[in-house]
Amino acid sequence: MHIVVHKAKCQGHARCWAQAPNIFKLDDEGYVLPGDINVAQEDELLASRAVRSCPESALEIDRTSAARFEPAEMQPRAGEA
Repeated sequence: MHIVVHKAKCQGHARCWAQAPNIFKLDDEGYVLPGDINVAQEDELLASRAVRSCPESALEIDRTSAARFEPAEMQPRAGEA
């Protein structure tokens, strides 16, 4: 699972951090730190609850992007060995 952080929407409620402090990191003012978050499979339920708790919808679950950006998953193009 991959969580997309929409930093501009974050209003600093810190509900995500309250649900999953090991997954979501906040800055000194209580706003979620920018940058997408990769979540280990065993933490997916907790992360999902945290995403749903955001009143601003600043977090979005993307279950497909982790594989898309994983270099080991990239296939060589035609003509490349």
